Amino acid sequence: MLFLGFLHDLGIIHRDVKLCCLFCRPSGHLRLSDFGLSHRLNRGGQAFTICGTIQYMAPEVLSGGPYNHAADWWSLGIMLFSLVAGEFPVPAEPDHSTMLKKVRDFPYKLPNTFSSALLLLLTELLCKNPVNRLRNLESFQMQAFFRGTSFDPHILQKTPVGFILELRAHPDWTAKSMRGLSLDYFDNFDCDKILHSPSVPSELSSAVAGVSLSRATEQT
Repeated sequence: MLFLGFLHDLGIIHRDVKLCCLFCRPSGHLRLSDFGLSHRLNRGGQAFTICGTIQYMAPEVLSGGPYNHAADWWSLGIMLFSLVAGEFPVPAEPDHSTMLKKVRDFPYKLPNTFSSALLLLLTELLCKNPVNRLRNLESFQMQAFFRGTSFDPHILQKTPVGFILELRAHPDWTAKSMRGLSLDYFDNFDCDKILHSPSVPSELSSAVAGVSLSRATEQT
């Protein structure tokens, strides 16, 4: 995930790393998008705004800070877990305070079907204490899971991602046709509620309205 290393070297914290922010180029390489919640932190700076997509938010973000760039690496860990497990380790809750309690109490016990290298990687990314969390590109590259992988950006750009190109050329139409939900799930779908719900994922819930709003202003 070279994009996190690049951003953090510039002092920028993304604050909303998630699957739908990744786009695939024709060569199969990923690009990170949606910088609406990103913020530049000075060296040693801290942030306090509760923002992001709730199931990806680090515990220090859910609590109202202080937090720093390490929060992006937690979000990356959640994203990787959901990719390999097919589900989030903790389902999204309706408000930040409930989500924070679930995240703090959840043991993050990883499936034993994962390889030992993957288990180690996810364990270090999903460390609840940001001080002990894997939080820089150098440590990420040294993980056993990536042994033998080149992180040279020039080499990567010149080498297409073969299996993605193969899927594009010969998609699994049977599997693709099975995606989505049955219409039975939409019997009680409240379209009016969805259309008039807040469009910004970072809006504070009433449960955390008591957090000092003065602290919610970014401090640089």
